[in-house]
Amino acid sequence: MKVPSERVPAAEQPTVKLRILRGVGEDAATTRYDSFEVPRQKGMVVLNAIHYIQAHTDPSLSARWNCKAGRCGSCSAEINGRPRLMCKTPVDSIEGEITVEPMKAFPRLRDLVTDVTENWKVAAMIPAFTPKVATDSREWRFYQQDVSRSREFRSCIECFLCQDVCHVVREHEANYIGPRWVVKAASLDMHPMDGLNRSKFMKDVGGLGYCNITKCCQEVCPEHIVITDDAIIPEKERVVDTHYDPILWVYRRLRGTNSSPKARSA
Repeated sequence: MKVPSERVPAAEQPTVKLRILRGVGEDAATTRYDSFEVPRQKGMVVLNAIHYIQAHTDPSLSARWNCKAGRCGSCSAEINGRPRLMCKTPVDSIEGEITVEPMKAFPRLRDLVTDVTENWKVAAMIPAFTPKVATDSREWRFYQQDVSRSREFRSCIECFLCQDVCHVVREHEANYIGPRWVVKAASLDMHPMDGLNRSKFMKDVGGLGYCNITKCCQEVCPEHIVITDDAIIPEKERVVDTHYDPILWVYRRLRGTNSSPKARSA
């Protein structure tokens, strides 16, 4: 005979305590922290707790999400001060009260929703993929290692956590496009069939020199892209080789051109 399982009384059921930053736009008058308690469930992530609050406690709570599987990058927030995806942050991994705030690098629209429009403006500025001029009608052929080199960067889900944690983007009025878009430029520059030299853009428009390679962007990437070592540092080296190498400076003086050999061959 099967013995029915005993239900845990609601008063004794373990709960998760959340402290959520609320507000509309940048209006200080509406900015506040609201506290909530939700029933703790096995495998619960922070996004589950947010959905419980919306369904049972406060339907006015605003939060952005889409896939709930860590693939769309929509549910970015700051959880206990660290930029993370709410759908990939188990509540059991955090001791005590969980504080959830919107990304601070972007203007707040409402509650946990921020305005990331500026990112798409930057994306439009980056020089597009430009194939090398074909010398014959043969198909493009290149090594697998060249494919893998740029493929790493294409796993980016554009959650913009790296942008949020970057202190240059977040705290300084610098003309720096941010780590996400350095990764985008690197994915093009490292494509074996791309023929464009983007070093001048990265130096003059992208503000690459402002990055001091603290690797904080690399640490928060949910796709584990090695942003600093594999993208930012090679892009910095490309700028130095093209614009500051003394040997190339002599070359340009002798040839009477402002282009480096690499840029001319591109």
